[in-house]
Amino acid sequence: MHPLLIIYHELLQRYGKQGWWPLFACVGGNPTKTGSLQGYHPGDYSYPKNERQQFEICAGAILTQNTAWVNAEQALINLRTLRAVTPKSLMTLPDQALKKAVMPAGYFNQKAKKIREFTQCYLSLQGRAPTREELLAVWGIGNETADSILLYAYKIPVFVVDAYTKRIFSNLGFVDADAEYDEVQEIFTRHVPADMKIYQEYHALIVEHAKRHYGRGLDWKQCPLYRKYRRAPEKISLRWGSAGSLRAVAW
Repeated sequence: MHPLLIIYHELLQRYGKQGWWPLFACVGGNPTKTGSLQGYHPGDYSYPKNERQQFEICAGAILTQNTAWVNAEQALINLRTLRAVTPKSLMTLPDQALKKAVMPAGYFNQKAKKIREFTQCYLSLQGRAPTREELLAVWGIGNETADSILLYAYKIPVFVVDAYTKRIFSNLGFVDADAEYDEVQEIFTRHVPADMKIYQEYHALIVEHAKRHYGRGLDWKQCPLYRKYRRAPEKISLRWGSAGSLRAVAW
């Protein structure tokens, strides 16, 4: 088993299934009690169940750019209050009302425009899944946002790379610190099975782990992954410990 897959299993064992993407329709709490405290659905990969939830995920992926999820969530709550978390209703929302609603997510002028541009694209698809190229052609949609939309809204197994992914795995020695998005993504897709459930969980688990060990004021060298895997990641194997727990050992 490749070390990248071993690390996935260790993170899953540490934090459990994350149940991303949080949605208004879900009543489950956050399994790790960080970020949003509701809307999660651990172990249930049937979401989104309808177009409304699908669009909510897409809008959330745009709103969470360069901000914490709790801020994006507040913007979504504002849009829901205005009954504008559907593509048609959002397109009829006046510009000033849209900007005011998304203000908690920051960069409200840009994000209001991004959501409008994306919504036009979404409506033009007429229910079919977009291609990555189509998403990247939309103003304001970059690699991470496009892949988040594909993975969570359309259940297409695309590995999402964010700043936390690069920070953690460059420190571990798996990728270069200045590697491009596609380079990092290719390393993961080469060694981690292209499974929608695994990709969703891995992305969410990386974020959770980074919050605990890579946040402001924290010493990332105390990260348990760093202590276990940094020296020689290619020489790590998987062993079963007591009570069926996973543990990594050097060999």
